[in-house]
Amino acid sequence: MNASVNEVAGVATPAAAAYDPSYDPLASLTPGHGREYAPTYWIGTAGAPPEDDGPITHDIDVDVAIIGSGYTGLTTAIFLAQEYGIKATVLEANRTAWGCSVRNGGQAQCASGRLKRSQWISRWGVDTALKMHRECVDGMENFKELIKDIDCDPQPGGHLYIAHRPKVMPTLEKEARLLRETFKYDARILDAETVKREYVDDQEACGAMHEPEGIGIHAGKLAFGYLRKARALGAKVHPASPVQGWETRNGVHYLRTPGGVVRARAVGVATGGYTSNSLHRELKNRLLPILSNSIVTRPLTPAEIDACNFRTHQVITDTRVLRHYYRLMPDNRVQIGSRSAISGRDAPQKKYEEFLIRDLHRKFPALAGIQIDYSWWGWVDVSHDMMPRIHQPDPTQTIYYALGYGGNGVMYSAQAGRRLAQWIAGKGSELDLPIFTSRLPFPNIREMVESQAFAPFRRFGQRFLYRWYHLKDEVL
Repeated sequence: MNASVNEVAGVATPAAAAYDPSYDPLASLTPGHGREYAPTYWIGTAGAPPEDDGPITHDIDVDVAIIGSGYTGLTTAIFLAQEYGIKATVLEANRTAWGCSVRNGGQAQCASGRLKRSQWISRWGVDTALKMHRECVDGMENFKELIKDIDCDPQPGGHLYIAHRPKVMPTLEKEARLLRETFKYDARILDAETVKREYVDDQEACGAMHEPEGIGIHAGKLAFGYLRKARALGAKVHPASPVQGWETRNGVHYLRTPGGVVRARAVGVATGGYTSNSLHRELKNRLLPILSNSIVTRPLTPAEIDACNFRTHQVITDTRVLRHYYRLMPDNRVQIGSRSAISGRDAPQKKYEEFLIRDLHRKFPALAGIQIDYSWWGWVDVSHDMMPRIHQPDPTQTIYYALGYGGNGVMYSAQAGRRLAQWIAGKGSELDLPIFTSRLPFPNIREMVESQAFAPFRRFGQRFLYRWYHLKDEVL
């Protein structure tokens, strides 16, 4: 038995509460109830949100409940239906795809987590690193196949990884050689003159590494496309239905929402950077949510495009630890993002937008004073070892999660949804990579992590790290 659908066919469930700019997953018990979208470029230009299945209005029984209706939750529902004939019920606290999926930079890269291939080798050895690389390449192909019939403004061509200081080039050259020789992945080194002449005149560019895989997408159109596809396959998507309580009895999960209890035989968690510490004890303190800011300019004139020598629409990042991600969009706007505030309380401060505008001007002096049409921020789910997990933490319980992408979730969330569906369908024993066979880790100081008071220490440590990273990026 399913909850009632919207009364008006084709209309998405409207917001029941205003957008909360200071929301903080470490300070709030839940991400809200029916809140409006953040005012992002993606929401402003994606068109009307598609029809959904309305909030939960009474108790229901389902085979599979997915918590979170972003990229991961919706692709999990898609693959459950396509590959296993399972029609999932997706629960969303606010509006559909409300969190990371409509606040990111729209960059789909051939990556999983924040570690480089050389770091995979250091951590797991060459054989496992090669398997991890194949998983990413397979994930990229999966992503391309999945978006073939979704109008999400794809900008293919690869990924340009720009060295922001000369001293970074030897490291880039070493990584590119490793990618070519060990992973058979055609990464090329470009000198500064080539970057500025043939790609973009980023004034900071001291050279770059070009990767063959990389696609820019419209994040909102992608999310709405996934929603349409999931529902066409029989999945039910219920916004304004936050999970406010979770009990497991006799193998059945009782998920309490404001409108009724969802009794599920299996649960997949896909809540990303908006994962509340109160959702389930298995997830408490296993993620460090960090904020990322993003701005989008007005459309550039032909003269401004020439002045910046934008000759590519490829996705671009720089080599800072506190990296910038940017590109020229299909409508000739520039989007750029980077780090933001430490806490949700501080996020609305104008200075973080001003920092990003300053960085834009430093890279592209011709854009000094350009109008900024969109500015927003959002939470990124970073795991404590910088790698995601798609895992069943307790083999005796039908609970699964896909979390911890660390800012590389646009592409890999689709592959994670595929793998999460595999777990839920009982095929998880076929997955043998470390990101599938281990839990999200705790930080090293376990007793601090498990205490109620740990969140402030995490924020204190983050402030210290940000200062250190700034010194490494700009001074040392």
